[in-house]
Amino acid sequence: MSGSVVLLHLAGAVALMLFATRMVKTGVERAYGDLLRLRLRAAMGNPLLAVLAGTGLAIALQSSTAVTLLVGSFAGSGIVSGLAGQLAVRGAEIGSALVVKLLTFDLSVLVPLCLLAGTVMFMATERRSWRQVGRILIGIGLLVLSLEMIGEASGPLRESRLMPVVVDYFSGDPVSAYLLAALVTWLFHSSIAAVLLMATLAGRGFISPELGVVLVLGINLGSSVIAPLLTRNAPPAVRVVPIGNLLMRGLGSLVMLALFLAWEPRTEFLGATEADRIVNAHILFNVAILLIGMPLSGLVFRASGRIVALLAPSEPAAAQAFEELSALDETALDKPAQALANAAREVVGVCETVEIMLKRIIALYESADEDAIRALAALDDRIDSRHSAIKLYLARVTIRPLSEDEALRCQELLGACVKLEQVGDIIVGNMLAQVRKKIERGLEFTPEGWRELVSFHATVLANARMAFNVLISRDAATALQLVREKDRLRGIEKRSSQNHFLRLRDGTARSVETSSIHLDTIRDLKQINSLLASIAYPVLEEHGLLGGTRLKAGSEAPEA
Repeated sequence: MSGSVVLLHLAGAVALMLFATRMVKTGVERAYGDLLRLRLRAAMGNPLLAVLAGTGLAIALQSSTAVTLLVGSFAGSGIVSGLAGQLAVRGAEIGSALVVKLLTFDLSVLVPLCLLAGTVMFMATERRSWRQVGRILIGIGLLVLSLEMIGEASGPLRESRLMPVVVDYFSGDPVSAYLLAALVTWLFHSSIAAVLLMATLAGRGFISPELGVVLVLGINLGSSVIAPLLTRNAPPAVRVVPIGNLLMRGLGSLVMLALFLAWEPRTEFLGATEADRIVNAHILFNVAILLIGMPLSGLVFRASGRIVALLAPSEPAAAQAFEELSALDETALDKPAQALANAAREVVGVCETVEIMLKRIIALYESADEDAIRALAALDDRIDSRHSAIKLYLARVTIRPLSEDEALRCQELLGACVKLEQVGDIIVGNMLAQVRKKIERGLEFTPEGWRELVSFHATVLANARMAFNVLISRDAATALQLVREKDRLRGIEKRSSQNHFLRLRDGTARSVETSSIHLDTIRDLKQINSLLASIAYPVLEEHGLLGGTRLKAGSEAPEA
């Protein structure tokens, strides 16, 4: 087999590993994301719990970078302190390292089991929760399969005359090896994938234990750079946690590299095999950074805050960055097709604002202050302003002669804009009033009631994203699924109300205190879902899938 074919097989196996890792991550986020975020926020008040919560979340998401970005957004919103965020990220690095350790065991039997079970669960039902579990299982199966493929693809490299030369070069130039590992990790955007690749190659005899330790330190440098780069345009408060992680983990890896090269310690204590030594070195490094980082967390937090302040743009530049642009080009009014496209772009902006409001409101139920409440109300003012501008723009478009399709699209955009404005009014006028009532009375939901609200909200948020996609893609299958989700939500609401009244009957004190807030919130979320689901009606009507105001019996989406 030629060298180019070997490298092609190896690249394909690595690509499958990256795809599988992302597949597991997105499945977990879609199925359990809001619940995991809730658990993380609840644990952030205790340093030890913050570390454990970060560890658990990284294991679930298979990404310490995802946890860093999530905790950074919490800190930016004032939900958690930046200091607690630093500790949660330290735990996330441990969790990420433990995932690598788990995946180095012989898990080949999981490949057929996970692929079979995941495919059946994904294809046999329309329930979102089951389909996401199926996605997770398929991702795990593909991940284990990719590791086997990497091992098989790298086998012929043993006979290569070039491979020993490359390894000898990097063994003699550890700084270049360290930087190369950092670059590869940044390109992968996954320390898990990078360590697994190095461990697999080490298991095949390509990487010595000493070189493996250097590569592991480079991987940790590369991983610590990802989050700061992804948040480089975020508000300063959001950037403090990623910068703090870079200070601890990035500088820590550099210090460890210097110590390792100066002392040249033996690596036998790290494990019996070369692959074990690489994985255990990764775990040991992150445990060491955790132990060193806990007493230094306050100092690192202050230092990262000063660095972010120094890197922040000047006030005029910052104001310019957040300047809101309008797609409603007046010069396009004589070209209806272009004008309608401009209006659609502007409606997409309203969709994004509504999604932000939906995501923020549930967090305010748990922890809110006047600044956060005013910020949410300001978003509704923005929606009202853009809604008025879009209505006026579309009214001026209709003065010109329009084709039948253009007239229908104009009505569709106008109707969607009205519904989005109504959603914003419900969030601010109704749900924000419930938040204020809860704060003023010092009320707390029962754990069961809060879980129901979070789960119900997560379903509505997922349906909202689906509705926004329908507005742009006008896909009949997605529109049909959205309307069916509306019917499914009605059943969820009924079960939630029944469970709530059972808690009332049992005399749960907190259920009695929060009863009206719980029921009114469920009602508001259901109303929001109904408004957003109605965005699908014009698409379904165009495809003949609506009978009156209901779906036609046995309606199936047309094949693409």
